[in-house]
Amino acid sequence: MNRRYLALTTVSIAALALTVTGCATQTDTSNAVPPSIEHIHGIAADPRGEDLFIATHGGIFTLTETGEITGPIGDHDFDAMGFTTLGETLIASGHPGMTTAEELGAPNLGIIRSDDFGATWSPVALNGSADFHVLTAAPDGMLFGFASTEVELLASADEGRTWTSKASFSAADLAATADGLYAATEEGVLISTDTGASFAPVLGAPVLYTIDAGPDGTLAGVGTDGVLWSYGADGHWRRMQSLQGTAQAFSVIDSERFVLVDDRGIVEVTPDDTTILAPARAAD
Repeated sequence: MNRRYLALTTVSIAALALTVTGCATQTDTSNAVPPSIEHIHGIAADPRGEDLFIATHGGIFTLTETGEITGPIGDHDFDAMGFTTLGETLIASGHPGMTTAEELGAPNLGIIRSDDFGATWSPVALNGSADFHVLTAAPDGMLFGFASTEVELLASADEGRTWTSKASFSAADLAATADGLYAATEEGVLISTDTGASFAPVLGAPVLYTIDAGPDGTLAGVGTDGVLWSYGADGHWRRMQSLQGTAQAFSVIDSERFVLVDDRGIVEVTPDDTTILAPARAAD
Protein backbone atom coordinates (compact mmCIF):
# COMPACT_ATOMS: atom_id res chain seq x y z
CA MET A 1 0.00 0.00 0.00
CA ASN A 2 1.16 3.53 -0.78
CA ARG A 3 2.04 5.84 2.10
CA ARG A 4 -1.00 7.95 1.22
CA TYR A 5 -2.56 5.71 3.88
CA LEU A 6 -1.17 8.49 6.07
CA ALA A 7 -3.88 10.79 4.74
CA LEU A 8 -6.22 9.21 7.29
CA THR A 9 -4.42 11.21 9.96
CA THR A 10 -4.62 14.53 8.17
CA VAL A 11 -8.26 14.73 7.10
CA SER A 12 -9.14 18.22 5.90
CA ILE A 13 -11.23 20.25 8.32
CA ALA A 14 -11.18 23.41 6.25
CA ALA A 15 -14.84 23.99 7.02
CA LEU A 16 -14.28 23.86 10.75
CA ALA A 17 -12.99 26.33 13.31
CA LEU A 18 -12.10 25.64 16.92
CA THR A 19 -13.98 27.55 19.57
CA VAL A 20 -12.63 28.35 23.01
CA THR A 21 -13.78 26.65 26.22
CA GLY A 22 -12.49 26.73 29.77
CA CYS A 23 -12.83 29.75 32.06
CA ALA A 24 -15.71 31.35 30.19
CA THR A 25 -17.31 32.34 33.49
CA GLN A 26 -14.18 34.26 34.46
CA THR A 27 -13.43 36.01 31.17
CA ASP A 28 -15.87 37.61 28.75
CA THR A 29 -15.08 36.09 25.35
CA SER A 30 -18.36 37.02 23.68
CA ASN A 31 -16.61 39.35 21.24
CA ALA A 32 -13.52 37.22 20.74
CA VAL A 33 -12.94 35.56 17.39
CA PRO A 34 -11.03 32.29 17.81
CA PRO A 35 -8.38 31.47 15.23
CA SER A 36 -9.55 29.46 12.24
CA ILE A 37 -7.49 26.28 12.10
CA GLU A 38 -7.27 24.05 9.05
CA HIS A 39 -5.78 20.58 8.72
CA ILE A 40 -4.45 19.74 12.17
CA HIS A 41 -1.45 17.49 11.59
CA GLY A 42 0.03 17.05 15.05
CA ILE A 43 -0.14 17.75 18.77
CA ALA A 44 2.74 17.93 21.23
CA ALA A 45 3.19 18.96 24.84
CA ASP A 46 4.97 22.23 25.51
CA PRO A 47 7.94 21.19 27.69
CA ARG A 48 7.60 24.42 29.70
CA GLY A 49 4.28 23.47 31.26
CA GLU A 50 0.73 22.32 30.57
CA ASP A 51 0.16 24.04 27.22
CA LEU A 52 -0.05 22.12 23.96
CA PHE A 53 1.44 22.86 20.55
CA ILE A 54 -1.03 22.37 17.70
CA ALA A 55 0.69 21.88 14.33
CA THR A 56 -1.57 22.90 11.46
CA HIS A 57 -1.79 23.75 7.78
CA GLY A 58 -1.29 27.42 8.70
CA GLY A 59 1.36 27.37 11.40
CA ILE A 60 1.82 26.16 14.95
CA PHE A 61 -0.65 27.33 17.58
CA THR A 62 -0.74 27.16 21.37
CA LEU A 63 -3.64 25.66 23.30
CA THR A 64 -3.70 26.36 27.03
CA GLU A 65 -5.15 24.01 29.62
CA THR A 66 -8.11 26.42 29.94
CA GLY A 67 -8.92 26.13 26.24
CA GLU A 68 -7.43 29.36 24.89
CA ILE A 69 -5.99 29.06 21.38
CA THR A 70 -3.43 31.59 20.16
CA GLY A 71 -1.21 31.77 17.12
CA PRO A 72 0.25 31.02 14.80
CA ILE A 73 3.33 31.40 17.00
CA GLY A 74 5.65 34.07 15.64
CA ASP A 75 3.19 34.64 12.77
CA HIS A 76 4.87 31.74 10.94
CA ASP A 77 2.28 30.42 8.51
CA PHE A 78 4.04 27.34 7.12
CA ASP A 79 2.21 24.05 6.72
CA ALA A 80 3.63 21.85 9.49
CA MET A 81 3.01 18.42 7.97
CA GLY A 82 5.58 16.82 10.27
CA PHE A 83 6.18 18.01 13.82
CA THR A 84 7.89 16.74 16.96
CA THR A 85 9.78 17.98 20.00
CA LEU A 86 13.36 17.06 20.85
CA GLY A 87 13.89 18.22 24.41
CA GLU A 88 13.11 21.95 24.25
CA THR A 89 13.74 22.10 20.49
CA LEU A 90 10.85 22.04 18.01
CA ILE A 91 11.45 20.10 14.78
CA ALA A 92 9.14 20.54 11.79
CA SER A 93 8.73 19.84 8.11
CA GLY A 94 6.15 20.57 5.43
CA HIS A 95 5.57 23.41 3.00
CA PRO A 96 6.15 27.18 3.16
CA GLY A 97 3.30 29.60 3.68
CA MET A 98 2.76 32.96 2.01
CA THR A 99 5.19 34.74 4.36
CA THR A 100 7.70 31.95 5.08
CA ALA A 101 11.34 32.99 4.74
CA GLU A 102 12.97 31.68 1.55
CA GLU A 103 15.89 30.21 3.50
CA LEU A 104 13.58 27.61 5.03
CA GLY A 105 13.03 26.01 1.63
CA ALA A 106 10.49 25.73 -1.15
CA PRO A 107 8.41 23.95 -2.27
CA ASN A 108 9.34 21.71 0.69
CA LEU A 109 10.77 22.78 4.03
CA GLY A 110 12.96 19.74 4.62
CA ILE A 111 13.90 19.81 8.30
CA ILE A 112 13.63 23.10 10.20
CA ARG A 113 14.08 23.79 13.91
CA SER A 114 13.18 26.32 16.55
CA ASP A 115 15.15 26.81 19.77
CA ASP A 116 12.82 29.47 21.16
CA PHE A 117 9.53 27.55 21.17
CA GLY A 118 8.43 28.63 17.70
CA ALA A 119 9.29 32.32 17.75
CA THR A 120 11.99 31.85 15.10
CA TRP A 121 12.96 28.99 12.80
CA SER A 122 16.17 27.99 11.03
CA PRO A 123 16.93 25.50 8.23
CA VAL A 124 18.65 22.23 9.19
CA ALA A 125 18.72 19.82 6.21
CA LEU A 126 17.04 18.81 2.95
CA ASN A 127 15.49 22.26 2.69
CA GLY A 128 13.64 22.65 -0.58
CA SER A 129 13.66 18.94 -1.40
CA ALA A 130 12.03 16.86 1.35
CA ASP A 131 8.60 16.96 2.97
CA PHE A 132 8.37 14.75 6.05
CA HIS A 133 4.79 13.70 6.79
CA VAL A 134 5.91 11.68 9.82
CA LEU A 135 8.48 12.76 12.40
CA THR A 136 9.15 11.36 15.85
CA ALA A 137 11.91 11.63 18.44
CA ALA A 138 13.20 8.73 20.52
CA PRO A 139 14.18 9.03 24.20
CA ASP A 140 17.87 8.85 23.24
CA GLY A 141 17.53 11.82 20.86
CA MET A 142 17.33 9.86 17.60
CA LEU A 143 14.93 11.28 15.02
CA PHE A 144 12.93 9.05 12.69
CA GLY A 145 10.67 9.99 9.80
CA PHE A 146 9.21 9.32 6.40
CA ALA A 147 9.52 11.82 3.57
CA SER A 148 6.40 11.95 1.41
CA THR A 149 8.20 10.82 -1.75
CA GLU A 150 10.05 7.89 -0.16
CA VAL A 151 9.14 4.46 1.21
CA GLU A 152 12.35 4.13 3.21
CA LEU A 153 12.44 4.99 6.88
CA LEU A 154 14.98 7.74 7.56
CA ALA A 155 16.92 8.14 10.80
CA SER A 156 19.10 10.91 12.20
CA ALA A 157 21.46 10.80 15.18
CA ASP A 158 22.50 14.47 14.97
CA GLU A 159 19.23 16.39 15.42
CA GLY A 160 18.24 16.14 11.78
CA ARG A 161 21.44 17.35 10.11
CA THR A 162 22.16 14.06 8.36
CA TRP A 163 19.82 11.18 7.59
CA THR A 164 20.40 7.47 6.98
CA SER A 165 18.07 5.13 5.09
CA LYS A 166 16.72 2.23 7.12
CA ALA A 167 13.99 -0.35 6.42
CA SER A 168 11.80 0.05 3.35
CA PHE A 169 8.09 -0.27 4.10
CA SER A 170 4.87 1.72 4.38
CA ALA A 171 3.75 3.19 7.70
CA ALA A 172 1.09 5.65 8.72
CA ASP A 173 2.81 6.76 11.91
CA LEU A 174 5.79 6.17 14.20
CA ALA A 175 6.41 6.26 17.94
CA ALA A 176 9.56 5.55 19.95
CA THR A 177 10.05 4.32 23.51
CA ALA A 178 13.01 2.87 25.38
CA ASP A 179 11.85 -0.55 24.12
CA GLY A 180 12.17 0.36 20.46
CA LEU A 181 10.63 2.10 17.47
CA TYR A 182 6.97 1.29 16.78
CA ALA A 183 5.29 1.67 13.38
CA ALA A 184 1.57 1.73 12.61
CA THR A 185 1.08 -0.17 9.35
CA GLU A 186 -1.74 -1.72 7.37
CA GLU A 187 -0.59 -5.14 8.59
CA GLY A 188 -0.59 -4.10 12.24
CA VAL A 189 1.86 -2.58 14.72
CA LEU A 190 5.53 -3.39 14.10
CA ILE A 191 8.53 -2.86 16.37
CA SER A 192 12.21 -2.33 15.65
CA THR A 193 14.90 -2.86 18.27
CA ASP A 194 17.79 -2.02 15.92
CA THR A 195 17.05 1.68 15.24
CA GLY A 196 14.83 0.97 12.27
CA ALA A 197 16.96 -1.52 10.32
CA SER A 198 14.36 -4.27 10.68
CA PHE A 199 10.86 -4.69 12.09
CA ALA A 200 8.80 -7.51 13.59
CA PRO A 201 5.07 -7.72 14.40
CA VAL A 202 3.76 -6.80 17.84
CA LEU A 203 1.58 -9.79 18.60
CA GLY A 204 -2.01 -9.07 19.53
CA ALA A 205 -1.89 -5.41 18.53
CA PRO A 206 -4.90 -3.75 16.89
CA VAL A 207 -4.48 -2.19 13.46
CA LEU A 208 -3.65 1.46 14.18
CA TYR A 209 -3.40 4.43 11.85
CA THR A 210 -1.90 6.81 14.42
CA ILE A 211 0.41 5.97 17.31
CA ASP A 212 2.35 7.96 19.89
CA ALA A 213 4.50 7.49 22.98
CA GLY A 214 4.62 9.71 26.04
CA PRO A 215 7.81 10.76 27.84
CA ASP A 216 7.09 8.11 30.49
CA GLY A 217 7.03 5.37 27.84
CA THR A 218 3.24 5.10 27.61
CA LEU A 219 2.25 3.84 24.15
CA ALA A 220 -1.19 4.31 22.65
CA GLY A 221 -2.90 4.79 19.32
CA VAL A 222 -6.15 5.03 17.40
CA GLY A 223 -7.31 1.96 15.52
CA THR A 224 -9.03 1.55 12.19
CA ASP A 225 -11.99 0.41 14.32
CA GLY A 226 -12.32 3.99 15.61
CA VAL A 227 -11.15 3.06 19.12
CA LEU A 228 -8.43 4.60 21.29
CA TRP A 229 -6.12 1.82 22.49
CA SER A 230 -3.36 1.88 25.12
CA TYR A 231 -0.50 -0.59 25.48
CA GLY A 232 0.22 -1.79 29.01
CA ALA A 233 3.47 -2.84 30.62
CA ASP A 234 2.01 -6.37 30.73
CA GLY A 235 2.06 -6.50 26.92
CA HIS A 236 -1.71 -6.25 26.49
CA TRP A 237 -3.68 -3.66 24.54
CA ARG A 238 -6.61 -2.07 26.33
CA ARG A 239 -9.63 -0.45 24.76
CA MET A 240 -10.15 3.04 26.18
CA GLN A 241 -13.03 4.62 24.25
CA SER A 242 -14.57 5.04 20.82
CA LEU A 243 -13.94 8.24 18.89
CA GLN A 244 -16.37 10.32 16.88
CA GLY A 245 -15.12 10.22 13.29
CA THR A 246 -11.51 9.89 12.19
CA ALA A 247 -8.70 11.07 14.46
CA GLN A 248 -6.82 13.79 12.63
CA ALA A 249 -4.05 14.07 15.22
CA PHE A 250 -3.15 12.24 18.42
CA SER A 251 -0.68 12.66 21.27
CA VAL A 252 0.19 10.82 24.47
CA ILE A 253 0.99 13.49 27.05
CA ASP A 254 1.52 10.94 29.84
CA SER A 255 -0.08 7.75 31.13
CA GLU A 256 -3.01 9.75 32.50
CA ARG A 257 -3.59 12.16 29.61
CA PHE A 258 -4.24 11.65 25.90
CA VAL A 259 -5.17 14.42 23.44
CA LEU A 260 -6.68 13.92 20.01
CA VAL A 261 -8.63 15.69 17.31
CA ASP A 262 -11.82 14.13 15.96
CA ASP A 263 -15.26 15.37 14.91
CA ARG A 264 -15.77 16.85 18.39
CA GLY A 265 -12.71 19.13 18.15
CA ILE A 266 -9.61 18.88 20.34
CA VAL A 267 -10.40 16.31 23.00
CA GLU A 268 -8.55 15.34 26.18
CA VAL A 269 -9.02 11.79 27.46
CA THR A 270 -8.04 10.71 30.99
CA PRO A 271 -8.88 7.51 32.87
CA ASP A 272 -11.71 9.32 34.63
CA ASP A 273 -13.05 11.84 32.14
CA THR A 274 -13.27 13.12 28.59
CA THR A 275 -13.04 16.89 28.05
CA ILE A 276 -13.51 18.84 24.83
CA LEU A 277 -10.76 21.43 25.11
CA ALA A 278 -11.75 23.24 21.91
CA PRO A 279 -14.97 22.15 20.21
CA ALA A 280 -15.35 22.07 16.45
CA ARG A 281 -18.05 24.16 14.89
CA ALA A 282 -19.18 24.92 11.38
CA ALA A 283 -17.64 28.09 9.96
CA ASP A 284 -20.00 30.99 9.48
